[in-house]
Amino acid sequence: MLPSKTARRIAIVVKGYPRLSETFIAQEILALEQRGLALEIWSLRHPTERAVHPMHKAIKARVSYLPEYLYEEPLRVLRGAFWSLGRKGFGPTIRAFWRDLKRDFTANRVRRLGQAFVMAREMPEEVRHLHVHYLHTPASVVRYAALLTGRSWTFSAHAKDIWTTPDWEKREKMEEALWGVTCTAQGAGNLQSLSRPDKVALVYHGLDLSRFPAAPESRPARDGSDPLDPVRIVSVGRAVAKKGFGDLIQALAALPQDLHWRFAHVGGGELLNSLKKQAQEAGIADKVAFLGSKAQPDIIALLREADLFVLPSKEAKSGDRDGLPNVIMEAASQGLAIVATDFAGIPEFIRNDVEGVLVPPGDWAALSNALNLLARDPAQRDALGAAAFARLRRDFSMEGGIDVLEDRLRAVTDNARKEPERV
Repeated sequence: MLPSKTARRIAIVVKGYPRLSETFIAQEILALEQRGLALEIWSLRHPTERAVHPMHKAIKARVSYLPEYLYEEPLRVLRGAFWSLGRKGFGPTIRAFWRDLKRDFTANRVRRLGQAFVMAREMPEEVRHLHVHYLHTPASVVRYAALLTGRSWTFSAHAKDIWTTPDWEKREKMEEALWGVTCTAQGAGNLQSLSRPDKVALVYHGLDLSRFPAAPESRPARDGSDPLDPVRIVSVGRAVAKKGFGDLIQALAALPQDLHWRFAHVGGGELLNSLKKQAQEAGIADKVAFLGSKAQPDIIALLREADLFVLPSKEAKSGDRDGLPNVIMEAASQGLAIVATDFAGIPEFIRNDVEGVLVPPGDWAALSNALNLLARDPAQRDALGAAAFARLRRDFSMEGGIDVLEDRLRAVTDNARKEPERV
């Protein structure tokens, strides 16, 4: 379906675009675009990865980049500031900014105001609504730009933005937004406690199974007894504290000597070098491969060849935590047995000993035991993988969440859903 030429446009605002770690956002943008919504993308940051997901190539929306740092494009920022001085919303915007700055006196606050000046000046008139992903810094830019221009705005909250943003800030932003959605029941409960319960809805991202090959009909019955055909364990995620990969290295190092295995990690991240060093010091570097960032087709190929998927998420010292990581559902799409932690949004999808095995977050010994038992039991791996795929298909398809977002976004843009023509 093509966007209506008379439809009001919606700006989707993100922190960075495109990002391999945020395919759930790309999936949503592409699905809404395919349903005929007129969209454009505004990003606070330029891309930092060479590889892109096939979905990014399919998205047709125009992409605009704000100055990542104000000193890099001073004339653009000054033009935005002078233009904003003449707006009726300038006073309310500066008052909101000043209240924020007094409670969080950082350069980051000033940067967000400067980006909002640029966005407010440069955004086309036909864009009358802003929808922002993440309730922390991206929502600050959107909030100021909306105040300046009188536009409406809504939000999708996810994980870090919920758990590391102060309550006062979340409360004030939600008060000004029309509505919001978030992707885990845990996150929804937190946000609903700070606002009207009907202000924030639980909307799972789900997975568009049409983008994935059918799960392999069967997998080799590896049980770790053959040194020439070791059990293949894989994980995907950024090497950051909340992913718990340090616990995983400890767990792998503690596996019994008679179990033959290999582990592959996909993802970049600030802790990658320290994880490599940890594996070296633990004496397992010859069994561990850190593959760096990979495009989606490469990740799917790796999942199809693996025997076990593992993700040991936990709470970082900063308070950061996962939501429901998309990669767990991607592993389930390939019928892969999953070992993960009973934490954040993970148990909303994986139930212990039903669709996978859950262990306490931060407990590397329990993680090692779970990996050892499943590595030796290919029949149990097959049963768990099949159950995870069935739950994904039954309860976590993408369509339901996109239906909710489409209806809500059409309502705020006066662009009612068009019924398909009957033949």
